[in-house]
Amino acid sequence: MKDRVFIEDLKIETIIGIFGWEREVKQEVNIILEMEFNIDKAGKTDQIEDALDYKKISKAVIALVEKSSFFLVEKMATEVAKLVLKNKKIDSVMVTASKPGALRGSKSVGVKIFREN
Repeated sequence: MKDRVFIEDLKIETIIGIFGWEREVKQEVNIILEMEFNIDKAGKTDQIEDALDYKKISKAVIALVEKSSFFLVEKMATEVAKLVLKNKKIDSVMVTASKPGALRGSKSVGVKIFREN
């Protein structure tokens, strides 16, 4: 198994959905990222410049999702993956994108996608 850096439960308010009311009211979405990144150098040097800047990644994902108005979580997840993979140090990413409370009786619904550089 390769090294992974993760960001878990990134909660973002955005316009998302296909129904009329969903186009008018911001809803909370939840993003989880698992990024394949070789941490060997950072593990040896203990230097921040050799690590993955997960704060910068999370800020970029928040900015993308907050300003978006996707109809589908599938599209949102795809765009988040494209954004993350712009960092060529990241070999692949697993994006979980969900809408808590979107389905009565369910904690959350969403998608999980895997993309590679």
